[in-house]
Amino acid sequence: MNLAVIEQEVIEACLETGAFIHEESLRFDRSRIEQKEGFNNLVSYVDKESERRLVAALGKIVPGSGFLAEEGTSTKGTNAYRWIIDPLDGTTNFTHGLAPFAISVALADETETVLGVVYEVNARECFHSRKGAPAFLNGRQIKVSTIKTMSESLFATGFPYHQLDKMDAYMNIIHTFLDKSHGIRRLGSAATDLAYVACGRLEGFFEYNLSPWDVAAGGFIVQQAGGIVTDFRGGNNFLHGGELVAGCGVHPAMLEVIRPAWGY
Repeated sequence: MNLAVIEQEVIEACLETGAFIHEESLRFDRSRIEQKEGFNNLVSYVDKESERRLVAALGKIVPGSGFLAEEGTSTKGTNAYRWIIDPLDGTTNFTHGLAPFAISVALADETETVLGVVYEVNARECFHSRKGAPAFLNGRQIKVSTIKTMSESLFATGFPYHQLDKMDAYMNIIHTFLDKSHGIRRLGSAATDLAYVACGRLEGFFEYNLSPWDVAAGGFIVQQAGGIVTDFRGGNNFLHGGELVAGCGVHPAMLEVIRPAWGY
């Protein structure tokens, strides 16, 4: 399998689908928003059509591959590979005409992620990497920030739609981060948050109640850019465990705040 060739083909598929999303954003009809399970968990015809386009394109790039996608495409496939897709990460932002929103595509085998692409549609920024290669933004190599202290760091987080019984503990974590850092941003797109950690715009990102399609591509790109990605315990179960902490050299300090407040 030539991952370099596949990477370029995936980028092209994301750019084409991103052009569709951008055009739809200029004339989006908010009456066509649907409510998925859970309050404020939105989906639109744009999410669904974007997923259809991506699945069709990616299925040709790696024939026989399986799929795990946010809007319901789930197939096992006939080989060891599976695409993990969020066709429009940041749907709430999109429906309000607010940046950022992004496409997130990862390719994984039975043991690990081997390729990731995050395309932020508004800025036309494509973050990407493959196994054994650096991370890139529009073809330019990127690395995580060199900052190691919370006092110099800027962070991002998100607020969940479920498990609201944990919100008090989560707000305590946020309070500590606000007190000890340059601040916290809530951008509304986990894939974009992770991409911004990878290129050094943010020192770290943390959130709970995440799904694999939210973090598969972005988490991989952070790692390829020299960053650290774990769950809240500091372990490796961030893809399916619903909790993620990503950062540069400040990652250990982030965990020192998160673990005890979360009861770990």
